[in-house]
Amino acid sequence: MRTLVLAICLSALPGLAANIYTFSVPPGENVIGIFEPLRTGWGYVLQNNSGSDWLVTTGLDAGTFLYATPQLLFDFPDLAPGASVTVPYDPLTPAGLYQIAWDQNVPAGFVNSGTFTLTAQWWSGDPLAGGKFIADATNVSAAYRATPTIAAVPEPSTLGLTALVGLTVLAVAACRRNSAFSFIRNVETRPEA
Repeated sequence: MRTLVLAICLSALPGLAANIYTFSVPPGENVIGIFEPLRTGWGYVLQNNSGSDWLVTTGLDAGTFLYATPQLLFDFPDLAPGASVTVPYDPLTPAGLYQIAWDQNVPAGFVNSGTFTLTAQWWSGDPLAGGKFIADATNVSAAYRATPTIAAVPEPSTLGLTALVGLTVLAVAACRRNSAFSFIRNVETRPEA
């Protein structure tokens, strides 16, 4: 009897061993000039390499971010056998895997780094159309690294500021001169009493 149970278990292993999936995260992208505060975000690529089973994503852990507020963007896709999905980071939609909004007090050169860990399950078919749970999939991870790139705000040039002050002085002088001429004309044209 033990031999039969062992044979059944061993025969199931090749099928489960073939059920692998890949998960990758392109480097984080800083978004400058669109949002305040500065944001860094990541997209993802997910591939179901199984020839027979559906991959159902169930969880995503990113660890802790310092000097930033995280936001989960991941849409938890279910992938048919052999299917893949690529979702680039888009701060406008927003779409992708994750994004962080950097705190205003983040030290220069600070780095947030860690690992995104994805959990998933294997199903015999589409989970929304009668598929059955088979087993938990092995967790996969992808490293991340983010450093804020804060663009320097350019200061106004001295030449431009000097020109603005000069034009203002000329405008005030022109207004005073016109007022003085107006007064003189009024005095000259006034009838004598």
